[in-house]
Amino acid sequence: MTDRIARLKASPSVAVKEKLDYPVIDTDIHTNDYSPALEDFVATYGGAKLVDDLRKALSSRRRNAENSSGKDWYSQTPEERQHYRTVRSPWWARVTRNTLDVATYHLPELLAERLEEQGSDYSVLFPNNTLAPLAVKDPGARQALQRAINHYHAELFRKYSDRLTPVAGIPLNTPEEGIEELEFAVKKLGLKAINIAGGVRRPIKAIAEKYPPAHHPEIAKYATYIDFYGIDSEYNYDPFWAKVVELGVPVLTHYGSQGWTGRASISNYMNNHVGHFADGSEAFAKALFFGGVTRRFPGLRIGMLEGGADWGARVYIHLVDRFQKRGPEGLKHYDPAATDRALFTELFRRYGADLAKLANGRSIEGEQLIADTLGAGYTSDARQPAPEYRNDFAAAGIEKIEDIRDRWVNNFFFGSESDDRTIASAFNAKANPLGVKINAIYSSDVGHWDVPDLTEALAESFRLVEEGVLSAEDFKAYVFENPYKLYTEANASFFKGTRVEEKLKRKQAASSAGDERRGPQPGAKGEVLPGKPVEIRA
Repeated sequence: MTDRIARLKASPSVAVKEKLDYPVIDTDIHTNDYSPALEDFVATYGGAKLVDDLRKALSSRRRNAENSSGKDWYSQTPEERQHYRTVRSPWWARVTRNTLDVATYHLPELLAERLEEQGSDYSVLFPNNTLAPLAVKDPGARQALQRAINHYHAELFRKYSDRLTPVAGIPLNTPEEGIEELEFAVKKLGLKAINIAGGVRRPIKAIAEKYPPAHHPEIAKYATYIDFYGIDSEYNYDPFWAKVVELGVPVLTHYGSQGWTGRASISNYMNNHVGHFADGSEAFAKALFFGGVTRRFPGLRIGMLEGGADWGARVYIHLVDRFQKRGPEGLKHYDPAATDRALFTELFRRYGADLAKLANGRSIEGEQLIADTLGAGYTSDARQPAPEYRNDFAAAGIEKIEDIRDRWVNNFFFGSESDDRTIASAFNAKANPLGVKINAIYSSDVGHWDVPDLTEALAESFRLVEEGVLSAEDFKAYVFENPYKLYTEANASFFKGTRVEEKLKRKQAASSAGDERRGPQPGAKGEVLPGKPVEIRA
């Protein structure tokens, strides 16, 4: 007890927390599993075979990229890495020097005890093995392993549910697989938030048919595309999104893009890392937006973590800009048929005599002039997109820029780590169209290399207020109001029985008692309680 009190007094985040009159909700803490305990639990689901599947899945995730001879990055010479373009994978991604923190990420009881020291009232946990089953190819084994891991984490953290909740890993190779695991996780295990990969890699069928994977594994490795569950998906994922909304589940993802074009350095991890979560999440979010998912499911709430919030503001701004230029009205400026051929010819005759001489008698009239200036694709007989293919915003149902706000800003939440100064873009109502602020949410990423000391995270975030990067109002939105919206707009009872609910009730009681002593206060507003989403006005 003495040791704990000393740690609380020493924590800079505790000092910050004492200044706040609202809860702090951390949307992203990473924990590690104690392997013998996890394997023992998995064995009850499928015996030794399922444990072998788990070990293979974890091995495939840890193993660096291999070339065709099976040699990993460390076994290859620089020449081999260049020859095979073997991507440099992440390394030293976990905290080791801070031994107390290392133990904290493995021991639920210690984590629950130290949450106050970290400065949070409630945290959503992402055990590092949550989506390990995605590496299992056999659907039956993948389902069994996913259920075992979800069940293990549900039981492991259940006694600390007043302050901690683990996510359920949900595989989405098909919508049916996702629905089955979603219902099991929510209805049977009592889990209330899910973690998905932002996309699933699939073979390009035309190449797979020509070069069967069984005979050409090296070609199969690269002849793929990523299905982001929205636009151009091979499957209709609407039944899955409908089930998510029906069950009241917030969807969370850490979707990266290391290995993608521009992120495939064979020597430098940081080259591949900087911005990769933002790029991966952007691809996922745009697929849902342009595919009309957020139009069809306005109640869907999705948190995209570790990528920061500035990209959410940037894409929102670009969506508005592009709709104004390339929406149905804007496109009229670019229709090949809109060019006045007669006027164009007259202007060339009046001002282009010198150019016409260089054309050696070539006609400067009608379609010939169009072909020689704008290009053959703009002539009257050129093939043009059919009307149904001319509006890229049609599936999203965008008719005015307010629709973009409602289907981008309302549905998506953007996890920003404590040291991320780019968060200022999210709260820049002057730059963001319609004066809105993007839903930045506090995602400490405690448990990974960017947080060497868990007691520093909240204090580090608060320095943004001290330095004038964020206002006190925006900081409150960042660490409380926006996370609260994410979870309660999906499930009004998300915080029932938690320290968040308890703290809000205490505050309301104190406020009510003060009002009774002072008498009615004109214009006074009641405090927000769990079950009623926070209303944030731009």
